[in-house]
Amino acid sequence: MNATDHKPLTGKVALVAGGTRGGGRGIAVELGAAGATVYVTGRSSTADGGATGLDRPETIEETAERITAAGGTAIPVRTDHSRPEEVRALVERIAADQDGRLDVLVNCVWGGDSLTDWEHPLWEQDLDTGLRLLRQAVETHVITSRYALPLMVARRSGLVVEVTDGNTARYRGSFFYDLAKSTVIRLAFAQAEELRPHEVAAVALTPGFLRSEAVLEHFGVTEENWREAAAKDADFAHSESPAYLGRAVVALAADPEVMARSGRALATWGLYEEYGFTDADGSQPDFAAHWAEALVDAHGPLGDPL
Repeated sequence: MNATDHKPLTGKVALVAGGTRGGGRGIAVELGAAGATVYVTGRSSTADGGATGLDRPETIEETAERITAAGGTAIPVRTDHSRPEEVRALVERIAADQDGRLDVLVNCVWGGDSLTDWEHPLWEQDLDTGLRLLRQAVETHVITSRYALPLMVARRSGLVVEVTDGNTARYRGSFFYDLAKSTVIRLAFAQAEELRPHEVAAVALTPGFLRSEAVLEHFGVTEENWREAAAKDADFAHSESPAYLGRAVVALAADPEVMARSGRALATWGLYEEYGFTDADGSQPDFAAHWAEALVDAHGPLGDPL
């Protein structure tokens, strides 16, 4: 059953940190469609012209509009998650608005596309740029959890989702990118260990080949005609929309036995089989299966989940 077939998260409160675009936007919209009140945060806001240095047009207000259109409740709050004082103020607002309630925390802050050097090894990369990527992609998650987790601990319930890329130890193609995405998995594991006595779950979650706004733009297509790009890249035919990732999060958040998964690195391609959710078009993409069939000879095995 799809998350949008009913509202299993009615009455729940969610914070999607980094919900401006891509997977974060997909998660925020699906959480709202499932009944949650969603605080969607990020640096790109219509209040300041959407300027973030990312040269992208998406804003948190646009995400909020999509949540509302899906039948959900959205509260956009411009927040720079690298600034502890802004995150503290955000969480204080949530606590005041929602009587101390926070049920789902999604750490999806990224902003590292323009900082990733895919061409050079570590010793030839710009060090300041690489360290800035780590601060943006890892420290922001730590800061956000530091201030948000007390709300969950106090209620002895909740779910933390650390969004990453890949759920194995496989090298991801660039030193700082690999370090950031691998570290996010460890963040989920470490939080799970400390949160377990308080009955709060923490997992890492990866999509497959995600059709973000930037990816669609790269292929010169939209979400409506994306299949046309498969003629240029056969792997693209096995891609998934951000909604698929969002529905995976909804399934986890609605699962009363989610504590059994705490500390694990999960993927959309494993969860759809267990929960039965589909992508927005009714399909069930399985990028791991595609990898095993079409990419393993050229790139080696994807690897076992961490």
